[in-house]
Amino acid sequence: MDDDEDLFKQEMAGVKPLKRQPKVTLKKNDTAQSVLAARRAAAQAAVAADHNSLSDNQISLLDPYYFIEYKRAGVQNGVYKKLKQGKYQQEARLDLHGLTVAEARVEVFDFIKQCYHYGLRTVVIIHGKGLSNKAAQAKLKSYVNEWLPTLTEVQAFCSALPQHGGVGAAYVLLAKSEKSKQEARERITKGRG
Repeated sequence: MDDDEDLFKQEMAGVKPLKRQPKVTLKKNDTAQSVLAARRAAAQAAVAADHNSLSDNQISLLDPYYFIEYKRAGVQNGVYKKLKQGKYQQEARLDLHGLTVAEARVEVFDFIKQCYHYGLRTVVIIHGKGLSNKAAQAKLKSYVNEWLPTLTEVQAFCSALPQHGGVGAAYVLLAKSEKSKQEARERITKGRG
């Protein structure tokens, strides 16, 4: 055994130990707190960047067969009557079937903003009746009924006729965009000249 030890000492002659860096002791609580603070800040920044004014807070849910309707002040009764009768051409459709309330919130907001931007006037939102819901309450329909009046672009809405989805869909009348208003002014001015 002494031979092995002597041999080892001969082989190791002149070898110097590596310099070690001092060890850093991490405090688990400090790291966890900083990570949580960073996550919290990122979540708050995401909420601040969200321009969507629609809320997905808890609301009272409607019956699946409830007829929804809304008319902003200033909308002519004849215009609203034609909307209820389905006499306006449907220029776009949004189907919310299978979406969660959070997903529908984003889709409805973006859909209305884009339709307004492109000068569309009458659109349809298919929200469903909620008959697959065991509580027999129309969740998406209830939220659509709450959301639409809060959007300034929406002038009126009502449940659709049976051939367009009945109480599982809504006709939505949008305000004229600034571009559409300007084009109408120009047409009127040309007609007078």
